[in-house]
Amino acid sequence: MNNKKFDLIIIGGGATGAGAALDATLRGFRCLLVEKNDFAEGTSSRSTKLVHGGVRYLEAAVKKLDKSQFDLVKEGLKERYRLLKNAPFLAHSTTLVTPLYKWYEIPYIYVGLVLYDLISGKRRLGRSQIVGKNEIMKIFPSVKKDGLKGGVRYFDGAFNDARTAIALLQSAQEKGCVVRNYSEVIDFEYKNEKISGVKIKDKINGETYSVDTDFVINATGVFCDTIRRLDDKNVQDIVEASSGIHIVLDKKFLPNSEGLMIPKTEDGRVLFMLPWMDKCLVGTTDEESKAQDHPRVDEKDIEYLLRHMRKYFSIDIKKSDILSSWCGLRPLVALKHTDDTKELVREHYIEKSKSNLISIAGGKWTSYRKMAEDVVDVICKLSSRKNIHTCCTKHYKLFGNRGNIEIFKEKLGNLGLDFEASEHLIRTYGSQAVVVMDFIKKYGSDRIHEDYPVLVAEIYYCIEYEFIKGPLDFLVRRIGLGLIDLNTARESLDKVVSILQESFGWSDETSNSKLEEASKLLNEGI
Repeated sequence: MNNKKFDLIIIGGGATGAGAALDATLRGFRCLLVEKNDFAEGTSSRSTKLVHGGVRYLEAAVKKLDKSQFDLVKEGLKERYRLLKNAPFLAHSTTLVTPLYKWYEIPYIYVGLVLYDLISGKRRLGRSQIVGKNEIMKIFPSVKKDGLKGGVRYFDGAFNDARTAIALLQSAQEKGCVVRNYSEVIDFEYKNEKISGVKIKDKINGETYSVDTDFVINATGVFCDTIRRLDDKNVQDIVEASSGIHIVLDKKFLPNSEGLMIPKTEDGRVLFMLPWMDKCLVGTTDEESKAQDHPRVDEKDIEYLLRHMRKYFSIDIKKSDILSSWCGLRPLVALKHTDDTKELVREHYIEKSKSNLISIAGGKWTSYRKMAEDVVDVICKLSSRKNIHTCCTKHYKLFGNRGNIEIFKEKLGNLGLDFEASEHLIRTYGSQAVVVMDFIKKYGSDRIHEDYPVLVAEIYYCIEYEFIKGPLDFLVRRIGLGLIDLNTARESLDKVVSILQESFGWSDETSNSKLEEASKLLNEGI
């Protein structure tokens, strides 16, 4: 890598950076993407797992006659449809039900959801409905019955966020983009007061090297201002971090395929309960926070979620029922300061510095593709190259969405895998499941833990194809086990580290260090 030249270097391996890498590479730019930690380690693996236009933004748009909020919803609904089409093995439609305890709330919320459907137009995933009291009690047997008047049901999208980021990076790499995790930008190099290169530290071996480039995109989320200050120490911050916490419970707390949405809690936040990876995912809160690599879940936020669950359910949910929890930091654009992060619009913002550093901030996972398109459009206007293509990501099938899934399922069945393992492989890797088969043939079909259908062979596949460098890259972000069951992730850690040591040639000292570091994170918070 040292002294190589790229047309474009993208800093940040989350949703926005990965999306920009694919967009720019497809247009013809020679791109390098670098991420200081693992890909999607931050916000992009810690979302609420919804692909949505934003019901609460629509309410704000109507109440305040705010066109920016309305446009955000409209854009989100378009992008929701595109993601479901481009990565159907990772994204799918889901239904959410809202139980209501005041008569007037039923028509009020129903009308809003009908508007949500109308804005979706032909991209609508289903038709919103009013749900009777008896049906709600049937769907959610433990829902509080006292005062229940009925409710509403609407359709939105759900997805695997961390794996979508990996699919984007694999798609970009397939077309020639160079991607590097654990590669931290520590300085910029300049020529005639314009950025001409970056200095990068390899966090695996400690070496530093320089790479020349024509342009740099700063897509680092909540760390956007850190990179901006690396370029100009006098810049004013444009990002305000907001923490969103999630807890994971056993599926018995949500024993069906429908989610639950509480549109307004005691302080005006939105609360979701969603079926995710055969568990019950609960989130999220909005609290002002600071940018940090490993944000911790605050006890008061856990109490907040449990208190509201007890408010809506007649069963006692204890802290001991929590299988896992995590905190994600959302990068909200705060050009106009507000004390309430719930009021900040999730629009994205693009800035060009005097030295040509292009920074993009804000937005949300659902709109990653449009954000990427917009920021690469800026690069195209600045570039003197003549052979640049227009954006072509609207209908681009992501890596893993190649071929007939039913044929792949049949091949997995012929391999002798049980149904649970086959479904896991298809849901995780899509068409790449047939490539995983080669590793199963070589390493067998043993599971890494008896309670989950994750196979040892997948570790070898992820080393070869999915950029993993450490045990939590696999356990947390490639298969999500650390996000849904911390205890099982801990019990699987030794086996994963042993295989990584064998594959990477780690010394016993290095292996023990990796094991200790991963154990600490799993114990203190991922």
